[in-house]
Parts: sequence; C-alpha cells; structure tokens
Amino acid sequence: TQILADLMTMEEHLQKTLNECKVVFCGDIRNNMSYAWMYGCAKMGVDFVAFGPDELEVDAEVLARANAVAAETGAQITVSSDIGAVKGADVLYTDVWASMGEEDQIPEKVKMLTPFKVTEELVEATGNPEVLFMHCLPAFHDFNTQMAAEWMEKGYDIREVTDEVFRSPHSVVFDEAENRMHSIKAVVVATMADEPDR
Repeated sequence: TQILADLMTMEEHLQKTLNECKVVFCGDIRNNMSYAWMYGCAKMGVDFVAFGPDELEVDAEVLARANAVAAETGAQITVSSDIGAVKGADVLYTDVWASMGEEDQIPEKVKMLTPFKVTEELVEATGNPEVLFMHCLPAFHDFNTQMAAEWMEKGYDIREVTDEVFRSPHSVVFDEAENRMHSIKAVVVATMADEPDR
C-alpha cells in the first residue's frame, strides 16, 4: 500500500508519465521498502536504482522476479554503489537505517550507509532541479527526537536525510503520507467490487 501511495504522489507532482520516470532508493537496499519499490517500478515500467553499499547484496530471488516483470514493461532495474547512478533521477527515496528492534545494528549501519545519506549534494548529483524527495516516514532528519539525540551524543549521526532536504521544496513527504489514506481506500473499494451485495 505504501508504493501505491508513492506512485500516486509521483503522478501528482511529476510532469511526465510513470514509464518515463526514474526512482532511486538510497541506503539500505535490502530492506522491505527497497524491495517493494523494485517490484512496484518493475510492474509500472519505472526505471529503478537501488543505490547502496556493495556489502549489502540484494536478494537474488527478489532481483530475478523484479527483472522478469521489468522485461515485460520496459523498466530497467539497477543495483549500484556509484553516485553516478542517481543522474537523471525523478525521485530520491530513503528509509530509516535501523528499524525497531535493530538498534544494536546502528553503529555498523551508520558507518556503512552514511555515504548514501540524502543530502543537498546528492540532490544536485541528480542533475534534475525538479527531483522529488520521498520517504515512508517517520524519518530521522534532525536531532529533535530523544533517540537521535542519544545516538548523536555517542558519536553516531543516524539521519538518513538531512533536514535541509527534508524541509526543502523537493520534499513531498506529507503529500505522500496523505495519499496513504486515499490509496488504501481505493484498495478497499477494489477488494469489495466483486461482492454482489455491496
């Protein structure tokens, strides 16, 4: 359902059709959001780049399934640690580096993922002044949360996106969050459509 809301947000904000777009997921490329984007982009004909460290290998089965669908829709699925892969992106997307219950992994994740943080420099590397920043939320983008402040005191910057980007005109995260409601309502209607008494 998150990807449906995200695709809806792209259609609202981009001046081109989905099959002309490129989405770059930055950071932990083997998490659930990266894989969901991979499948969603493959299905909709959207080019997708998983931009993250070489140490994080994308699940081979997930990649094979996404590529099989992409072959039918014309989408390109790419895995890269090269910043050049963000060139021409229409969307930069990221997610928190450590989910609940993974706090013990934070020191390792910060070291590994900091080069893939969404920053103003990364936005500029797209070469697209209209590039969107998206995030499934909640996000660590400043130090106003207790957890972020505590880790910063220990010397670990756990922000996956800088506050400058999160609050910039590129950011459509709150429109995206609102679209969760609309897209989920559509899913509910679609699942009830075959009910004869509805």
